[in-house]
Amino acid sequence: MSAEEQPQPAQPPAGEDQGAEPPESRQADGEGVEETDQPQPAWAARRDLESHTPRTMGFGDGSQVGGGVFGGTSHGIGGGTFHGDVLQRTEITYQFGASFALHTSGEIAPAVLAELDARFVPGREDFGALADRLREERVLVLSGPYFSGRRTAALMLLHRVGADPVRAVDRDTTPGQLTTGLKGGEPHGGRTGHLLCDLVTAPGRPLREADLLAARKELGEDGYLVITTGPAALLEDVPAVEWRAPAPGDVLAAHLEALLDGAERVPELLALPATAAFLARGHQPREAAEFARLLAGYAGGEADAARLDGFSLVALENQVQEWFEDDGTVLHLREKAFLVALAAFDEGPYALTAELGDLLYAALQETESWQHPSVPVFGTHIGKRLQLARARRFEAEEPTEWGPVRQMKAAFLDERAPLVLLREIWTGHPSARPALVRWLRQLAGDGRPFVRTRAASTVAVLAHTDLPSAMALIIEPWASSRLYRHRSVAVSALTLAHVLGTPHVPRVLDAWCESEEPSLRWVAIRAHGMIGPERPAKTLAALRAAARHEAAQPERDPELTGQLAESVELLLLSPAGEEVIAELVRTVHDDRPAADLALGGFLSACRRTEQDERHGLPSVLARYARASAAHAPDAPGIAELWRVALGDRGHTRDALDVLRRWVLAASHAPGTEWALAALLPPLVTTAPEYQRISHLLRTMPGEDGADPPPVASRLLAVLPRV
Repeated sequence: MSAEEQPQPAQPPAGEDQGAEPPESRQADGEGVEETDQPQPAWAARRDLESHTPRTMGFGDGSQVGGGVFGGTSHGIGGGTFHGDVLQRTEITYQFGASFALHTSGEIAPAVLAELDARFVPGREDFGALADRLREERVLVLSGPYFSGRRTAALMLLHRVGADPVRAVDRDTTPGQLTTGLKGGEPHGGRTGHLLCDLVTAPGRPLREADLLAARKELGEDGYLVITTGPAALLEDVPAVEWRAPAPGDVLAAHLEALLDGAERVPELLALPATAAFLARGHQPREAAEFARLLAGYAGGEADAARLDGFSLVALENQVQEWFEDDGTVLHLREKAFLVALAAFDEGPYALTAELGDLLYAALQETESWQHPSVPVFGTHIGKRLQLARARRFEAEEPTEWGPVRQMKAAFLDERAPLVLLREIWTGHPSARPALVRWLRQLAGDGRPFVRTRAASTVAVLAHTDLPSAMALIIEPWASSRLYRHRSVAVSALTLAHVLGTPHVPRVLDAWCESEEPSLRWVAIRAHGMIGPERPAKTLAALRAAARHEAAQPERDPELTGQLAESVELLLLSPAGEEVIAELVRTVHDDRPAADLALGGFLSACRRTEQDERHGLPSVLARYARASAAHAPDAPGIAELWRVALGDRGHTRDALDVLRRWVLAASHAPGTEWALAALLPPLVTTAPEYQRISHLLRTMPGEDGADPPPVASRLLAVLPRV
């Protein structure tokens, strides 16, 4: 079909914003869950982030330093080292591939064949047997992944059987046109070889055995033909030889030996740290060949170590750009959508990634044509799909709210690929933004915590790449939503954007804390609790300001008050807990809003147990026991907050309820009883304090309304009489 005959995308109605969401998609991205939409506890939301955040972000593992892990020139992610900023485009470019284009046809120079022969590494041990098979059958089909060295292997097969000259056949040749242009032996006894790279097939016109028989007849007795096909080629009764890429290390060594006229310096260059890092990422043969040229330049003083370190990332960027610049010959739009989904759900369940990739495919079709999308139900093999994506599949446990379950997962071979790909799709292909925004909104309304978390992590990368656009198109609409589910994803997106080192996130939260819009205040308060452990004093100051702002409202919102307490809870139970406790003790007597914030957050934290076990050791009590044994300052701080909470008219009832829970927990675990027995004496410094706690221990009911547990009388015995 010519360019003039190609169907043109239908244009939206005049006056309609092409970037706007169609009305039906606005109704299908979560609005229907309003009746069941409830705010998720902050502690559970943080747990989801820790369980489902991508490996490149390391949320909750202490990897964040100075506001992000991507600043500077060396970035530790997932146990590796990134040289250069993964989220900033690299300007250095290289020419990957062979010295002649795949799209050209005509005779291949003997010098090119000789050069390839000097550096060729077979991908199969039986390469000699394949040459014998070609010599006998005269036509051979090599099938394998793109950029796995199929074309070089085909040329070497023709070279080994003595074909001369060797001609490249126009790659637009269809199976029915195979005989066109084929020639047999040359007049002077030569044997002509023909190479057809990436034969184009389609439904209704596969490569059939009859096509090969016709080609063999046309070749005569002395002609040869090798056809290469990709993973998606349609073959009918055709015995294809599976081609596997040779090991990158073997390709690198062979090219170095040829480039350096000997093997003396090859071991030295292969032992370089940059070489080891390059080989660990599973690069393609063409990339290994280009890296060999760079290494040879380094050996000759023409390239520095920085270029060696940065080469792997440049190669990855080139691959991602190829994927999305492809006209559909190699990657159909559906496979491009799958790549984006894999970037979002890297190391997630394959079936889920494929399902949500098709959801994006439908949205992209709407952008291209403004017509009803169509998604094929069958037809894509997981192995071929992951080959194209340079990804792997594996089995592993996936955490769920019911416990871990084993699933088939998929992940890019290079852990940097999701970050580079998302940056490329957002900044390099802005026409895809409307579909991507609609898709992410649908993910934010999904009922699965893994999906919502990955929607947030995807937006975090987009925000790091282009904060104004990500805020205006995605984060602010989520934060302003009446749905808690969308607001929670906005919190996670801002949190992870901050983890990546995106600037100004705390400034955004500080401004939203004083907003007149309750939903923005809700998001800011919760997000402060998520990012606060790295700046506890500033975060607590912002939360106190928010608490005073709430107290000054004509009608106080109990939901926002609860969010303030939950944010303090997150801070107190974080690694910065010692500093948080000291700050709470310092400010608990400042004013009523500060007291309510400190005591509400403290008692909320006291309800949490280790590993969230029902009768587990309370986390704050465990901290007290450790601090008391180490004579750390947070031990008296915890006791002081308990005394204030028990004596505060607005919090006494909640404090006694928490203390009763601790006593019941002590009846199930001796360790809890010993820790509580150590805490209770410092809580009694006056007669009213003794009367309050002793009354609880004498009269509290046991579980299910039973009599007070025996542990209560034992704890009563440790109270000092005042």
